[in-house]
Amino acid sequence: MIEIKKISLAYQKKKVIEDLSIDFQIGEFCALLGPNGAGKTTLLRSIIGYHELLKGKIFLNKVELSKWNKLDLAKQISIIPQDFQLQFDYIVEDLVLMGRFPYLGYWQNYTREDKDIVVKILNQLDLFTLKDKLYSQLSGGERRRVSIARALAQETNILLMDEAFANLDINHQLEIMQLLSDINKKHHKLIILVSHNINLASEYCERIVMMKKGKIISDGKPDEVINSKNLYKLYETNLKIIKNPISGKPNLIYPGKDAR
Repeated sequence: MIEIKKISLAYQKKKVIEDLSIDFQIGEFCALLGPNGAGKTTLLRSIIGYHELLKGKIFLNKVELSKWNKLDLAKQISIIPQDFQLQFDYIVEDLVLMGRFPYLGYWQNYTREDKDIVVKILNQLDLFTLKDKLYSQLSGGERRRVSIARALAQETNILLMDEAFANLDINHQLEIMQLLSDINKKHHKLIILVSHNINLASEYCERIVMMKKGKIISDGKPDEVINSKNLYKLYETNLKIIKNPISGKPNLIYPGKDAR
């Protein structure tokens, strides 16, 4: 589905990603973990063609990314940014309807089919009762669900999500992760999310990619890569890993103040 071949990117002549290669397949649920500045968000943005590559190539369905036009690309990949900024306040239904924009022809208005798709998604994400509410009036968890709903309205096979749990309470973090997991299983979408929550990534994601300084440190199943050795490489801090007694997944526990 996505093939990334030896790409390098820079901001103001400073290398952010260097000589990175990785592939992602349809149906995967993958988390990108790593410290701030690791290049995780840059990698996501490079997949949608937002950043110009210094070298290397990215392929989507065997076609080089640079050869896709923007509307066709928007039918393949949707992205949920960390900070969903709006210049104007919209009601929920109109915001989700904007996800249908790639399917509009010139001077064409939204069709009945577009509106039916949006209603279905609003019901699926338990947002229908909020459809006439202004975005500014929503809670953090509700706003995150709206941003996911708009991305789902694009009907893409690939969903990218940056900083999945930014400013969310624990209950909303669990809610969003369960929602993404359900979407992945039911619709067989490729989901790649950037996260700092190691435990939630371990519990829900089938694949973990660890990044630091624009390079991949480790890549594999949670049981294979989430260990004290890899976490020290990432964060340069001694961290202890135990098995979750309920799920059996590797979980991070924080050392006490006297143990560091």
